[in-house]
Amino acid sequence: MHSVTCDSTPVAPSKIVCIGRNYAEHIKEFDNEASQEPCIFLKPNSSISNEVIASDSELIHYEGEITFLIESGELCAVGFGLDLTKRDLQYQLKNKGWPWERAKAFDNAAVFSEFVTYQGDIQDLRLEFYINDALVQFGDYALMLSKPEQLLADCKTFMTFEDGDLLMTGTPKGVGPVKRGDRYVGKIFSNDKLLVEGSWSVK
Repeated sequence: MHSVTCDSTPVAPSKIVCIGRNYAEHIKEFDNEASQEPCIFLKPNSSISNEVIASDSELIHYEGEITFLIESGELCAVGFGLDLTKRDLQYQLKNKGWPWERAKAFDNAAVFSEFVTYQGDIQDLRLEFYINDALVQFGDYALMLSKPEQLLADCKTFMTFEDGDLLMTGTPKGVGPVKRGDRYVGKIFSNDKLLVEGSWSVK
């Protein structure tokens, strides 16, 4: 099983629960339709990686997200997550009305910073994502169409969260192609306090 780190301790999520179309500007960015209920999909444990890997044959997009680690059915820790997406393949699947797994659940499709226990107000959280020192994505609680606690409750109506499972809360506008050699830094703040950050060099 692949693992992430929470407060310096390895944790192996059984699954990653992902939310699509949770920021209005990102919906406009891809000319998608807003939904009355959350768009939910899964990534398996096998998609977790410590590296961001570019492709010479397929267009892969980065999507930075505020991500929570679940324990005893509650949001207990927070980290920065990258939902990597094979974009052209996703379009093909959507046009056929097929599920997205081939574009979302592939090996190395989920990359995370360390997670840190968080007992503050979730409303204070925000993310910043930088590529080569330039800010490319910004998102916070206020901009989310469905809030993390609402997403958790909704998902729990039809699935069980195991301890260590992850909830990715959707990406704000600013997604783009993964390019070899780029330097990534993802940060999670509580108000102006930096809680955790992750950095990667794209391979």
